[in-house]
Amino acid sequence: MEYAPLDLPDDPRLAGNIAHFAAALRRAGVPAGPDRVLLAVRAVAAAGFTDRTDFAHALEAAFVRRPEHRTVFRQLFRLYWRDPRFLEHMMGLLTPTVRGVQEERRARPAEKRAAEALLGEADRPRPEAPEPPPEAVEIDASATASARERLRTLDFEQMSTAEMAEAKRMLATLRLPVPPLPTRRKAASSTGRIDRRATLRASLRRGELGDLRRHVTKARWPNLVALCDISGSMSSYSRALLHFLHAVSNAKGQGWAEVHSFTFGTRLTNVTRHLRTRDVDAGLAAAGAQATDWEGGTRIGDSLHAFNRDWSRRVLGQGAVVLLVTDGLERGNPERLGFEARRLHLTARRVIWLNPLLRWDGFAPKAAGVRALLPHVDLLRAGHSVAALEGLAAALDAGGDDALLARMRASLRGGG
Repeated sequence: MEYAPLDLPDDPRLAGNIAHFAAALRRAGVPAGPDRVLLAVRAVAAAGFTDRTDFAHALEAAFVRRPEHRTVFRQLFRLYWRDPRFLEHMMGLLTPTVRGVQEERRARPAEKRAAEALLGEADRPRPEAPEPPPEAVEIDASATASARERLRTLDFEQMSTAEMAEAKRMLATLRLPVPPLPTRRKAASSTGRIDRRATLRASLRRGELGDLRRHVTKARWPNLVALCDISGSMSSYSRALLHFLHAVSNAKGQGWAEVHSFTFGTRLTNVTRHLRTRDVDAGLAAAGAQATDWEGGTRIGDSLHAFNRDWSRRVLGQGAVVLLVTDGLERGNPERLGFEARRLHLTARRVIWLNPLLRWDGFAPKAAGVRALLPHVDLLRAGHSVAALEGLAAALDAGGDDALLARMRASLRGGG
């Protein structure tokens, strides 16, 4: 295939700058290979370089292929092309904030990824500069353990690209074992309680009383049904949770009979088949392509209605456990949400709600969606970090009342 000659401005540095910008995008997690660089150069040649808005749209059309990459691209574009003091701004984004100082704020995830990507470009040594000889470095094991512990408790939304990659590797090793459920069926065994009927039948066949027959109660494994919110407010958490669900779906010997996964934002999407593939990247890419409502609005009530109508009878039989992952920030009718949540609770054996907003100590059920969901769940957990997901296994085995859920319900009765 032959391309038409490029009509670029006289400055030959533009194509080189676009190539450097693509390298920064790759470090921030946005795929930007040579084909995309060539496409971007041709798009700029077609759109022209006289208007900054047209230039931004041309590059975005060339480099952004998934909705979740749009925010990172725009932060990188602003820092790389528009802000003359981008280095000082990036250093400010990466400077740790002091708690209690109102003037400072935490950098958003896309800003932090963009800053690290551009700082990596700025700090890269020039080819002509000789590299210093390597020095012997002593590795402090205690510091490594401390960094790993910090990563376990770090909020998914505040992780950089490298930290999120390490967190995903940690999530891939997590397991979610569940105890089996007893049934009414019996199985013959050399131990257990005496089976009087089997003993009597054997004695009638032989004509005399022989050995006592025994039996044990058979057990079965429940299904796990995960409903994961992928709206804009849940973007960082839903990606980490889908990695966790992929590990649970492909783990053997942990007890679940079947693991069914659904995503929802403005519509319900069944991604079970994609999360059962061995390659996590390919599976999540296929799930993202099927779920077209990434980082969109939130219609929890409508999504639960679709699940109760189309899927509950298929996947919630025989004591299934439902894992509901959402912040509860409903944009639809909260009364409809409460009605559908009640239907879900009556059908499932247990409903466990993972709400990342619980990472804040001062969280209170003030949102209408949160107030509608609270009466219809059995367990309430945060789910905002690796450590929180590690504690989910203990939550499944926990008996009795959930203290956090009881406190939230008490604040509802008190009008708080």
